[in-house]
Amino acid sequence: MPQTSHYYLPPSDRPRFTLDRSFNKFFKNEDPLAYHSKLRNYEPTPLINLSKIAKSLDIKELYLKDESKRFRQNTFKILGASYAVNKFLEANPGKYTFCTATDGNHGRSVAWAARRHKQKAVIYVPAHTAQARIKNIKKLRAKVVLVEDDYDATVKRAHKDAEENGYILIQDTSWEGYTEIPTIIATGYKTMLIEMEDLLHRKGDPGVDFIFLQSGVGTWASSVVSYYRNKYPRCMPKFITVEPVESDSLLVSCRNQSLTKTKGTQETVMAGLNCGTASLQAYEILNASVDLFLAIPDEYAIKAMQYLHFPFKNDTQIFAGESGAAGLGGLLALANDDALTEVREKIGLNAESRVLVFNTEGVTDPDCFEELISRELDI
Repeated sequence: MPQTSHYYLPPSDRPRFTLDRSFNKFFKNEDPLAYHSKLRNYEPTPLINLSKIAKSLDIKELYLKDESKRFRQNTFKILGASYAVNKFLEANPGKYTFCTATDGNHGRSVAWAARRHKQKAVIYVPAHTAQARIKNIKKLRAKVVLVEDDYDATVKRAHKDAEENGYILIQDTSWEGYTEIPTIIATGYKTMLIEMEDLLHRKGDPGVDFIFLQSGVGTWASSVVSYYRNKYPRCMPKFITVEPVESDSLLVSCRNQSLTKTKGTQETVMAGLNCGTASLQAYEILNASVDLFLAIPDEYAIKAMQYLHFPFKNDTQIFAGESGAAGLGGLLALANDDALTEVREKIGLNAESRVLVFNTEGVTDPDCFEELISRELDI
């Protein structure tokens, strides 16, 4: 049965968005760019103007922040994991084993950060994780533990083993009693946003009207929203989260007004977004701030990969993984899907709209990438 897009549009009388004081005291005052800019192979990732795609979608401007080559690890996750590991070691010098659960990119990033500090790493992955992603983690001399279950169960296993073995858990999702490390990770992601200051962001004007944010557990999306809430409290852009139709935990949670596990099959090509339950801390931030929660069929993420890999004339070629392209996939769905016509008009996406999307990963599974960019689609 073909997948169809669905959405949740929050009520217009929702209370004014404010950030938790304990979270924001740390988040607002930290400058992760000062740390990241000193690391080997640091360079700002590019902000790319995709004018031809914008014209084809009948919007005014489209910008893409391309994280596909971040620290040569092909993922933005490096920013959060490296910041968290460094912060922990600054406060607690010594030798440790760091651990985490992952669908691929976050685990690779924790392994990278641990190796940089000459520490050990144990990375837990669902057994269905692509072999290419597992190999990338092993190349960084981390131990990989396969868990015969889904992502949520893998997180629980990593947490349990950390408590039993004295590992330091660097997890990018939060729950009751576990928020400090996720807060540091979210803060580390600020670097990509700070890099856009003076390029896109202006004093008193963020330079865009809509930001599409792919969401797995939601920690990165909550970081982006928090940044704009602090910097542009009176003229925030509208935020649209994008999840796979079959793994829509954030959308379902916000519709239910309670953290809820997805009832979808969790079968999706968007592996990095395939999380059964959202982060508690991220849910609380996004539930109060996001203007539209969108769940899209895999085909729109794949179409976005193809748009970027086979660009319109004069647009830049971009190598985007299936989760990395999901934000653009959400824009394609909102602009073209007949099932979303009404909500597109309500949200105000039109010919005067300036839109920002992020490519959050490059090619992390080459075999999958080659198959998807050549796949025939019906949309």
